[in-house]
Amino acid sequence: MTRPPADIAVVAFAQTPCRPRTGDVSEAEMLLPALRAVLDATGLRTGDLGFVCSGSSDYLAGRAFSFTLTLDAVGAWPPVPESHVEMDGAWALYEAWVRLLTGEADTALVHAHGMSSAGTVRDVLSRTLDPYTLAPLWPDAVALAALQAQALIDAGRTDEKDLAAVAHRNRTAAASNPHAQLRGPRPQGDYVVQPLRTGDCPPVGDGAAAVVLATGDTARRLCDHPAWIRGIDHRIEPHAPGLRDLTASPSTRLAAENAGAFDAPVDLAELHAPFTAQEVVLRTALDLGDDVTVNPSGGALAANPLMATGLIRIGEAAARIHRGEAHRALAHATSGPCLQHNLVAVLEGDRP
Repeated sequence: MTRPPADIAVVAFAQTPCRPRTGDVSEAEMLLPALRAVLDATGLRTGDLGFVCSGSSDYLAGRAFSFTLTLDAVGAWPPVPESHVEMDGAWALYEAWVRLLTGEADTALVHAHGMSSAGTVRDVLSRTLDPYTLAPLWPDAVALAALQAQALIDAGRTDEKDLAAVAHRNRTAAASNPHAQLRGPRPQGDYVVQPLRTGDCPPVGDGAAAVVLATGDTARRLCDHPAWIRGIDHRIEPHAPGLRDLTASPSTRLAAENAGAFDAPVDLAELHAPFTAQEVVLRTALDLGDDVTVNPSGGALAANPLMATGLIRIGEAAARIHRGEAHRALAHATSGPCLQHNLVAVLEGDRP
């Protein structure tokens, strides 16, 4: 079910600054400030939470069950129902949303973290590809994104000048975002994999984020301006890039339709587009015109803490509703090569 029968809202969001390297800081130490911030904002304690769900990647951490280390930040006592997804935190939020729909809890803590500096990200991500046909070729994330960008250029949908404009707009928007790793315009730089230049690619950084969800009257008690989740859905496309049209994203559009994104105009959209060409694809799939503010936070081109970037898109959209800067917002998260798996959430504030 993608249109909830119960009112569920994002009532708090916090993130840590995205940094190129966190040094000797552990995952728990990196995550703790974000967790403390959302609990302090709501007045909740660990024992008050009905459910906890996290998103992270053992591939990035380089060890199995690495997510258990973050329980030191959440607190091992008193015990609470807890789960984990080996994906971006946006999918952990989806699991928590489903848990609240069952009525088994009225609050949930969702958190995600990524320490990209622990390894060579381009190589690490190649290990998540199909082990029989793609992984043996070692195509890294930038090479696959370059295939998508070139397909768009060949189709006449964009060019390198337009892609540079996407990078410039996102990083200009991030100038006032204290959590962004790249703040302000940057030169496009040299080719990484043609046609993508340095400026077309996301920074590699470490960071964490946390969100608190609550239902009905509990949400209204915990937050003055809850960001109600009016719809949320995620869809997936074939894993092999050669089996799909890289210039389109039907899974994004289907998820948006199921989430009710086209039922009414949105004020802003936070898109999880790590590469400039992917924003071109997403804007078309989501029918986003020039009247919609896209990535006012700077998006993934300004800060890309892997496994938390998608959750941050939902949090950034919700935070603007909390502050009264938007009434209806769309948030998007992606996973897999070339926008393979996509999640869309529609958030809305109360009418004055």
